[in-house]
Amino acid sequence: MENDELKAIAEGLLFASGDEGISMKQLCRILDVPDSIIQYILKELEHDYGRKDRGLMIMKSRGILHLTTKPEHSNYFKKLLELPHAHKMSQAALETLAIIAYQQPITRTEIEEIRGVKSDRPVQTLLSRSLIEETGRKDSVGRPILFGTSKDFLTYFGLTSLEELPPLPASTEIDENTNEADLFFEKFNDEMNSNPNE
Repeated sequence: MENDELKAIAEGLLFASGDEGISMKQLCRILDVPDSIIQYILKELEHDYGRKDRGLMIMKSRGILHLTTKPEHSNYFKKLLELPHAHKMSQAALETLAIIAYQQPITRTEIEEIRGVKSDRPVQTLLSRSLIEETGRKDSVGRPILFGTSKDFLTYFGLTSLEELPPLPASTEIDENTNEADLFFEKFNDEMNSNPNE
């Protein structure tokens, strides 16, 4: 099979894998080619997507490859979410998202201990918007669900990895006295201000 055809199929697989994404090993197995060929194909795709007239890019998150939108276009996706049919997130949801972003993986109970209030509704809001996802279960009594940020979280805030999160002040610990939303959304607060309805 020619490299151009392999590249086209790999691109299709990246698209078809959706939010779950696909690993290098899966691509090797499906296309029945060695790792070196897949790496070459991905570099070719990354070069193609690097052009200004392309709106997509390949992102690697936790060892999984995703086809996603470019961070530099994130303001337009925020505008899409702010259209009349899309409600802005409440302060409670923003605070919960900040806690999860910095403390992940984290359980709902642990979120509530930090916030000092019940957090069922904010967590459900974030899940419905695909900004967070279940990442497993904690090895403790009851095996509670662990939550972490999703690929859509990175896309929404124009990040390519969690390493790009703005750092917390060295002297600040996230606890009930810390305004996590202010810390986390320092660079995004113009877009994210909303009324606390949740």
